[in-house]
Amino acid sequence: MIFSTAAEAVQNEKYKQPLIELLYQLADDDFILAYRGSEWLGLAPHIEEDVAFSSINQDTMGHASMFYQLLEDLNEGPVDCLAHARPANERLNAVLLEMVNGPGTYLIEPKYDWAFTVVRHYFYTVAKKVKIESLKNSSYEPLKHIALKINMELYYHLLHWKTWFKQLCLSNDDAKKRMIQAINTVIAEFDGVLSLGALANEMQEHQIIEGEDLLRQRWMNEMKNVFSEIEIPFPLKIEMKSGNGRLKEHTEDLTEALKTLSEVYRTDPAASW
Repeated sequence: MIFSTAAEAVQNEKYKQPLIELLYQLADDDFILAYRGSEWLGLAPHIEEDVAFSSINQDTMGHASMFYQLLEDLNEGPVDCLAHARPANERLNAVLLEMVNGPGTYLIEPKYDWAFTVVRHYFYTVAKKVKIESLKNSSYEPLKHIALKINMELYYHLLHWKTWFKQLCLSNDDAKKRMIQAINTVIAEFDGVLSLGALANEMQEHQIIEGEDLLRQRWMNEMKNVFSEIEIPFPLKIEMKSGNGRLKEHTEDLTEALKTLSEVYRTDPAASW
């Protein structure tokens, strides 16, 4: 069954709940990762990367805003409130995406890990591309239309991170060693990104998005092809060691990030910008 408007979706409770669950996952994932990316402003390896990475972060935050707008249309509350006022224990982002970039802070001795950032962003962008391709055929038409828009920008994001990933993995021994270490760190948490949470079956049943197992297999197929090119064994075990963000389990990293992200909003939530 196709739902053309939010008004139609909210009248069907069995359809609305898995739809809202998925939209929170998509929005919260992009929101926190765009923030982690923004912390690299002025710290990226070279100035061209600084510009390119900033552009990607703006796109990603824009995607989060579109998903939050769909939630507002479904009577979940104003976009700014959904983005800034919800505490960590209400968020559905994957734990991997909230993890800090490395030791230090943006203002005090930032010693961020570029290898970790490249691997996290590349793996995530491939997974996001798999989901967006599926959402292009979603039964919820407003989400399908947004997926078509996001898909155009994702092409360039994917090209960017794939280039970094392959070049560093095929570089000198030091770079390869750092990348393998980063791959192990990311893969130990990546199952949280691939998870669609407790309502995965309902999402599939209502054709909002395809099944979790199918999406996971598509991601693994894509990654195995790339790993064969860089001649590094693809990790056998994908885990979720620090908690399941889809079940609102999070780390202190997210709480601290939200304090910074929402600082201006909380000074005057009613202000117009």
